[in-house]
Amino acid sequence: MKNTISIIIFAICISIFNSSCAQVLSDKQQNYNAGDTLRGSLRAERNYEVLKYHLQVRVNPEKKFISGSNTITFQAAQELPIMQVDLFENMQVDSIIHLGKKLDYRREYNAVFIDLNKKTSASAKDSIQFFYSGNPIVAKNAPWDGGFVWKTDENGDPWIAVAVQGTGASLWYPNKDHQSDEPEEALIEIAVPNDLINVSNGRFIGKQDLGDGYTQWSWKVNSPINNYDIVVNIANYEHFHDTYKNLDLDYYVLPYNLEKAKKEFEEVKLMMDCFYNKMGPYPFEEDGYKLVETPYLGMEHQSAVAYGNNYGYGYLGRDLSGTAIGMNWDYIIIHESGHEWYGNSITAKDIADMWIHESFTSYTEAIYVECRWGKDKSLEYLRGTRKGVRNTAPIIGDYGVNSEGSGDMYFKGANLLNNLRSIYNNDELWWNTLRAYTKTYRHKIIETKTVEDYFNAPIKEDLAPIFDQYLRHSKLPVLQFKMNGNKVLYRWQADVENFKMPVSVFVKNKEIRITPTSKWQSLKENIKRKDQIRVNDLKYYVDSEFVN
Repeated sequence: MKNTISIIIFAICISIFNSSCAQVLSDKQQNYNAGDTLRGSLRAERNYEVLKYHLQVRVNPEKKFISGSNTITFQAAQELPIMQVDLFENMQVDSIIHLGKKLDYRREYNAVFIDLNKKTSASAKDSIQFFYSGNPIVAKNAPWDGGFVWKTDENGDPWIAVAVQGTGASLWYPNKDHQSDEPEEALIEIAVPNDLINVSNGRFIGKQDLGDGYTQWSWKVNSPINNYDIVVNIANYEHFHDTYKNLDLDYYVLPYNLEKAKKEFEEVKLMMDCFYNKMGPYPFEEDGYKLVETPYLGMEHQSAVAYGNNYGYGYLGRDLSGTAIGMNWDYIIIHESGHEWYGNSITAKDIADMWIHESFTSYTEAIYVECRWGKDKSLEYLRGTRKGVRNTAPIIGDYGVNSEGSGDMYFKGANLLNNLRSIYNNDELWWNTLRAYTKTYRHKIIETKTVEDYFNAPIKEDLAPIFDQYLRHSKLPVLQFKMNGNKVLYRWQADVENFKMPVSVFVKNKEIRITPTSKWQSLKENIKRKDQIRVNDLKYYVDSEFVN
């Protein structure tokens, strides 16, 4: 899907700060149709929990055609006579089987409403097999728009992948396409021409020559997984293996890039050292960790992270922060792998809360910098990323209509977390809290309030107005100063009523901590000139100004 806002966001991502922005759907904010509601809301027909997906799909590269089925095992939350399963309207529903019989259904936008005939009773477990086929939407510019990518490598071999975050996994397979529900496990069996390999999520469990020129590659996911994370990666891959502690590291790359990949992917172990220390163990050890070379830049596909950064440091050879610090490491390895902790393990219930994925993951970039080059460099990197923040729309989107918020969820959100660390003013407490948060909500689906409450609990300061200002309003709080003789008055100017936040300022080059409110207060120290007071902008992302 390509639309006005996604084009704008793409332009922002590329020309302003080159960020690996998630696919953006929000082309109709505050102007939604029934299709948006069907996708974004939890209706009675969606009142079931997905337990397992079993995908059996054949991919025909020549015709850009796929066909197969998804067996959906589910548990009804209450009596379920009709269930909603999502599949894009350009894809064909071939048949839907339940208890050996074909079911009737009707289609509305990208939703399929299935008459279960024999309704599933409350708490009962059941399954349907959904057969389908068609030519899935082709991505024009993956990963910023969703779809299949059909390319060839330098040897002329097919090189195929899919990226559908935001646009929706129902673009290519039938599922309950809402972030509030994940299958507890998945079996992904993809048939491809014999001279190709398919790599999907989880553990490789075997391949079978089907005797008709196709080989089926089977992969088992043993953990809950986001719908948009389930993928196919098809190419004439070379595979090599490594380990980190008890974690399997598997890499699938194009043959002519094998030696470059062996060198570049050594950074994974440095990253794991850092992330295990600061954030806790890799959350999908049972499924292993993979990097898979893809014909697009990258995506956080769980246990099969998409990599397309040309085996170079930075972000396609550029530094997003403008500080040169980002040229010391491979951005796609670090950022997309960071999503394994934030986005894949801890998942937002509604796409409107995607900051829970992107803000924390953008912050993992700074975490990695701090592990390798120290806190000062980390703070400098975060400050540098602010040049890409627009402050024109809220980070949180509209709920219930499949609407993401602003692209500021990346670097503004990361700088919000740095603000919180500065407010904590205790690094040991900060890292303990982050690790505990990551562990507490491992493999959980949460909301913004969950995050707010968790980070608010360890300290006396009330973080509620801070979260409110940074997440639900577009502008930064402004720390206003006013001269009164040799005295300086200060206060916050913000959208949130009675806004209050501690902040560090330099007064004649001495750092002090003040707690401004919406009311004018007087600084104890005397100054003669306006340039003798300034905010510590390494620790805090705010605006400031002198007023009359």
